[in-house]
Amino acid sequence: MKLPPQAGAPPASNPDVFDASCSARHALELISTKWAILIMSALAAGPMRNGALLRKIEGISQKMLTQTLKDLERNGLVQRHDHQTNPPHVEYSLSSVGLSLSETLISLDRWAERNFPELDYFREQYDAAASEAKAARRRKVRLA
Repeated sequence: MKLPPQAGAPPASNPDVFDASCSARHALELISTKWAILIMSALAAGPMRNGALLRKIEGISQKMLTQTLKDLERNGLVQRHDHQTNPPHVEYSLSSVGLSLSETLISLDRWAERNFPELDYFREQYDAAASEAKAARRRKVRLA
């Protein structure tokens, strides 16, 4: 069995996320979905079962939860523990690599919670200006 590289160990080459062939770009893609961020943030509090995650993360479907958990597990960020009981009892938790990322993701969650009113305001302003510009173009075409 091949062992993973040590966390924090210098990479074999200089990673550059702006380089399309850099594997670090895959890591960014993996963790940049809202569902991955929310799942990992929820699991930062401790192990959770599937149903608890569904209740905690409003709006996620069972299919999306399952798909995202499998992807996070496949990439070593989440661990799946099957207690081998009947009825089935499966828990998910963050791996050591997932834990090392969770603090950053929780900070991102808090940033979003603090700043959403301002983001909403600017989006509404932009949409109103775009709508007005579109209406002005239509009026101009009708007059021509």
